[in-house]
Formats: sequence, C-alpha cells, structure tokens
Amino acid sequence: MKHLKGFPYKKALVVGLAKSGFAAADLLHTSGIDVKVNDLNADSTGEQAVKLADAGIPLITGSHPFELLEDREVVIKNPGIPYENEMIMEASRRNIPVITEVELVTYLHDGPIIGITGSNGKTTTTTLVHRMLEEDGKNVQVAGNIGDVACEVARKTGAEDTMVIELSSFQLLGIDKLRLHTAVWLNIFDSHLDYHKTRENYIEAKSRIMKNQLEEDSFVFNNDDGVVSTFREKSVAAAVPFTVEENDRGASADGNHVYFDGEIVAERKKIVLVGEHNLQNCLAAVAACKSAGVTNEAIQAVLYSFQGVEHRLQYVEEKKERYFYNDSKATNIRATSYALEAFENPVILLAGGLDRGNSFDGLAPYLNNVKHLVVFGETSAKLEEVAGELNIPCTPVDSMEEAVVMAYRNSKEKDVILLSPACASWDQYRTFEERGNKFVEAVNNL
Repeated sequence: MKHLKGFPYKKALVVGLAKSGFAAADLLHTSGIDVKVNDLNADSTGEQAVKLADAGIPLITGSHPFELLEDREVVIKNPGIPYENEMIMEASRRNIPVITEVELVTYLHDGPIIGITGSNGKTTTTTLVHRMLEEDGKNVQVAGNIGDVACEVARKTGAEDTMVIELSSFQLLGIDKLRLHTAVWLNIFDSHLDYHKTRENYIEAKSRIMKNQLEEDSFVFNNDDGVVSTFREKSVAAAVPFTVEENDRGASADGNHVYFDGEIVAERKKIVLVGEHNLQNCLAAVAACKSAGVTNEAIQAVLYSFQGVEHRLQYVEEKKERYFYNDSKATNIRATSYALEAFENPVILLAGGLDRGNSFDGLAPYLNNVKHLVVFGETSAKLEEVAGELNIPCTPVDSMEEAVVMAYRNSKEKDVILLSPACASWDQYRTFEERGNKFVEAVNNL
C-alpha cells in the first residue's frame, strides 16, 4: 500500500467519518501525518470507530469543538457536509485550507486520471469508460462517487494504471491540485441547490473539473448543452465535443452510426442501452476513450453488450409481457424525463420521495405516454396534482410493495412499469440503492 508523497501538511483534521473520512484518516495516519477525526453523529462503538481507536487515531463525536483546529494545518471534509457547517466555517475563518478526500489522489497516483462529472449520467459513463479501457487491455481502476473511495483505490495503483473517477460537485469543490488528464463534463441541470444555494454556485462547482488541466490534456464536453459548451473557451486543454447530431469533430451520431472525428466507430442499432440520454453517455465515453487511444473494437464490444448500471434504467424482468425497469437513481425531474423519453410503449410510472420544495410542473411535458401514475413519499400530493391537471389516473400508496402491486393491476400486455422517482429517497429509504432493491424484490414477489 502506497503512502502520500509530497503532502504539504503535517497535522490534519478529518471532519465527517463514513467511508471517505475513514479512508482519508487511515491514509494520513499511515503516511506519518498527525490526524484527528471529528464527527457529530458517529457511533463511538461502531466498527470504524474501533479501528480508529486501535490505530491510535483520536475520534471526537457529539459536537464540533473549535479547539480541535488550534494546531491543524488542513481540514479534509466529507463531501456531503455543507460549507455552512460550524466547524468548516471556523476553519475558513482561521484560513485553514479545506479539501475533500479525492484531493489526496494527487499525492498518490502517478498515472493518467479520467474524471467524469455532470448532473446526470455520471455512473453510466464512468462504467462505460472503465469497461472500454479494460476491454482494450489497459490497466484501469475505477473510483469516486461510483462507490469506491478514490484515495483508497489510488493507494493500490501503479504508474501504468489509469484511474477513472466519478466526481460529484461536492467533491470538486474541495480540490486544489488534482489534475485530470481527461475531464468529462456531461451536462448541467438544477440539482443539489439545497447544498449549493444558487445555480451559479452549482455550475461553478462543476466547472472545477477543468482546474489544473494542461494543454496536453483533454476536455470532453457536451456540445448540446448550452451551459457546458460555453466552458470550452475557458479550458486550456484540447476541446473534444460530443453531440447527438452529426459533427466532423469529436464524438457524434446519426441514425445509423456513432462517429469520432468523422470516422465510423460503431453501429447505432447494435447499442444495447436505450434512450437519447444514454446515447449521450455513450458518446461521452467514446470521446474520452478515443482521446485515450482505445480501439474501435474495444469500444464496440462494450457498446454492443453493456445493459446498464444497477438502479439506472436497469431492465429487471418481464412478467406476462409487462416490462419492469428500475431507475431508482433518477433523483430529479430531468433524470426521470430522460427515462420517460426512452420508451415508446405505454408507461406506468412509480414516482415520489423526499420533498425539496420544488414543483413538478417541469415533469408534465414528459408524461404524455404515462397511462397511470403510482405515487409515494413526501411528494405524493404534488405529483397527484400534476396528474390531475393532465387527467392521468393516479394512485397514492404507502410502500414500494403496494406500488408494484398497484402498477401491475393497472397494466396490460406490452406496458412498461417504470420506477423513476424524480426525487431523493431519504424520506423513506437510506439510499436510492435501497429503494431500487425494494422495487426489484417486490417485482420478484409478484
């Protein structure tokens, strides 16, 4: 296991435990850095806490005592902790740098790094890029917001390895020196505004994907996104566009083929993933991988076989000619609109979840093909209101099991039964994965 090289701080405070905080604390400690951990709600008897204690790493829980900052030179913040947190604000007042765990990769990994961000499609695109590189015989490791802690993965990489990192806006806000040899920006939609406060702040956070790039690097961007495409002029790296329209530069498509710089890369009809949003994800992956020298054959092998990421427009099964899809990762209106656009057959939509204060008027134009709406969670009443305005039958339920049964009862042959909530899961479930698993379980129990 590698240790940090050239890390400029000798005393660190990790704020927020969870997976990334624990990984950062362990790395810092084994690299000879004096580290303490502070978490407001951590279980002091839990597995991670016990491991920290066994290693001699102090863990302070239950409060944020400012005296912890007195001799600290840097704070490593859990990405989900807002900058309005009292400990983070106090660190800033004391001019102590605040970074996120992914910044530590800078001091661990010597090989190429491909970073991928966007409001939607990050995990699918990250997985596509990972598989294409792997299919091409390259040594590749995947990490970040996709599930594996980046600094933990980077400890095991060699100089020949490529790291592919899915990056959230939360993580990007906390980078300083991290350089991405290929930066991929998929799209921008209103999301996480409860964290970022304004759309402008959110865009600024996403744009940090380009930070520290050099002229020999690549900036892969969505040429069909009016905001993202404006940043090509602000990047010093080589601009590599992708677009669902024909284009002689970058990755593009027509009705028959996918192209890169005008060369045919793959046949459209053989691509397994459905929906225009997934076509954009495929094109972004093609642009990133062609920039990294991946062969067309490797790209084709993945595009022609990859059926999707779990909980992201994932095909579950068919029951009596009803087709079930799990899109629990659709935690905003845009993601759900993408899913609805992917189907021509009538859809029974299962939606609802955490109420973040937004209306669902923006979903209305995409409900033309929805024959029945089954709603749950805090936003049930809001979704019922939209359904009533469009004269779409709507049934509120209390659980995922009820939702699946109700959807099945109201379905006919050839219907698509789609879980695509357009909301976060935290009102009823700990994660979107738990919500999706409950859906799959309920489908299996029909």
